[in-house]
Amino acid sequence: MTRPRISARISAISESATLAVDAKAKAMKAAGRPVIGFGAGEPDFPTPDYIVEAAIEAARNPRFHKYTPAGGLPELKQAIAEKTARDSGYTVDAAQVLVTNGGKQAVYEAFATMLDPGDEVLVIAPYWTTYPEAIKLAGGVQVDVVTDETTGYLASVEQLEAARTERTKVLLFVSPSNPTGAVYSRGEVEAIGRWAAEHGLWVVTDEIYEHLVYGGAEFTSIATAVPELGDQVVILNGVAKTYAMTGWRVGWMIGPKDVVKAATNLQSHATSNVSNVAQAAALAAVSGDLSAVATMREAFDRRRQTIVRLLNEIPGVLCPEPLGAFYAYPSVKGLLGKELRGRRPQTSVELAEVVLEEAEVAVVPGEAFGTPGYFRLSYALGDDDLVEGVSRLAKLLAEAM
Repeated sequence: MTRPRISARISAISESATLAVDAKAKAMKAAGRPVIGFGAGEPDFPTPDYIVEAAIEAARNPRFHKYTPAGGLPELKQAIAEKTARDSGYTVDAAQVLVTNGGKQAVYEAFATMLDPGDEVLVIAPYWTTYPEAIKLAGGVQVDVVTDETTGYLASVEQLEAARTERTKVLLFVSPSNPTGAVYSRGEVEAIGRWAAEHGLWVVTDEIYEHLVYGGAEFTSIATAVPELGDQVVILNGVAKTYAMTGWRVGWMIGPKDVVKAATNLQSHATSNVSNVAQAAALAAVSGDLSAVATMREAFDRRRQTIVRLLNEIPGVLCPEPLGAFYAYPSVKGLLGKELRGRRPQTSVELAEVVLEEAEVAVVPGEAFGTPGYFRLSYALGDDDLVEGVSRLAKLLAEAM
């Protein structure tokens, strides 16, 4: 009997679609093609100098040349607790914080800690590509609650209730959203949180885009807005988006002490401590003010308005206004099945391939986020590249017949 070389569990994991698109765009660029990439959700700003300096100083400190506690530097855990009280109004102590290798490890460890095989997780679609894989690896069952452009990609309590079963354990709640940029109002957050509390559900909430909201939108933490959820809330966050630190790989998980202790045990065997130099940089970031993100947010807001206007000028494209994060999520369903450069793409995957090959513009198709018929475009790139990229897209798609 020949045994499979790769386990069924790992074989079932899909490659990150966003990273795959970004890698293909970079490979084409390296080959000399002028590709403009809207794929990866990565600020185009450098990490602020004072954060970099903190890392340099830490690298010279012999204390950081050794193992440190698996759950995070004590001073960083305390600073994250204080930052959470400052930014969200949610009071926790350092024992409720686990510092992780980026936000993705926080996502994985949260579900690995909370789920048993067969436990159901309500996931509002469109959703970030990593959530399904983390739930699947933990033995959980993902139950999609699908939204679309007609509601601004916001789910209602009625939709959530229709999806709930006796096996439902967790609601995954994300606002601001990747990939749609949707932001729930305080009233909507409160209604969803009260519904979850009424039915005894856990809420895992990803707040990594908390500081990237625009116009009249406001970030509301479900943990603060709905105290009756009690200790059945787990918060995921990190420094990547707020401080332009995607490559530093520092995230965190906040939750009840028993959940955090169990997740810390897992991490002690998976990775031990996060890089001490990166933790020192994160300490400088979360302990400082928010002036760096204010500057970035101003640029993102300008680009947000530009990309939405340009996309909505393309026949067959409909793009609701995103109020948070740095993504636009237009519907391209009106273009599917039409002839374009001798091809007739039937799916957004096929249309994205035509766009990359013919217009040299990289976008991520909606299939990656659980909703075919859409594109995700990150506007965390330079203003000139943004206009040039969408202009190329518009010129190509105008040929669809």
